[in-house]
Amino acid sequence: MNYENILITIENNIATITINRPTKLNALNVATINDLHKAFKKLDKNIEIQVIILTGSGEKAFVAGADISEFAHYSIEEGTKLAAEGQEKLFDFVENLKTPVIAAVNGFALGGGLELAMACHFRIASDNAKMGLPEVSLGVIPGYGGTQRLPQLIGKGRAMEMIITAGMLTADDAYRTGLVNHVVPQAELLTFCNDIASKILKNSPYAIGKAIKAINANFKEGKNGYETEIKAFGKCFGTQDFKEGTTAFLEKRKAVFTGK
Repeated sequence: MNYENILITIENNIATITINRPTKLNALNVATINDLHKAFKKLDKNIEIQVIILTGSGEKAFVAGADISEFAHYSIEEGTKLAAEGQEKLFDFVENLKTPVIAAVNGFALGGGLELAMACHFRIASDNAKMGLPEVSLGVIPGYGGTQRLPQLIGKGRAMEMIITAGMLTADDAYRTGLVNHVVPQAELLTFCNDIASKILKNSPYAIGKAIKAINANFKEGKNGYETEIKAFGKCFGTQDFKEGTTAFLEKRKAVFTGK
């Protein structure tokens, strides 16, 4: 499948998606959102792919924001549709994938870029990263889940201040507040992400998918996270991965999981 604005490499069951609009600092436009949706959907269905790393091309930006030139003239109805379709196709879609997605945040992650990073299952930042949701400085608010995910990750007070001041966090500030899991030198970013991905590869893909679903349930309205966990826990008992994992443990050997 050919993509207009992204590149995909696959090695050792790890797929790396690179948003490739360097002249626009990898800004998200509708075409890029569509490319990402198709890529994530295809990779999530591929049983050989067990981890996805998402990053931006170049050293300046992960994603510097949404492409403002594309929606500056929109009406109320068009703006509402833009947010709804974007959340459905990409941001909510990524959050609910069964394949874990690591955001490798290199440089700026602003607006829709930070919202995309927050939709990933966790984030690793380069030491030159800068993160923020500056939408109110443009007369609009975050529309791709930013007002919901940022408070979940760093707390209501910090998120409120960050959004209504349109302020930016350094990589160290992002680490201190829990927005990112690690900060590493930019030259080591992808290597570090691949090292974490390699640790994930050792575990049951089926169980990982169920763990993601159970964790997400705690943050979804109308969902009981504990009930989701109980059901997911029970389903694991009917899998080949469970039989392999427990047998390998008892036989004191490394498990070989198939994701089934």
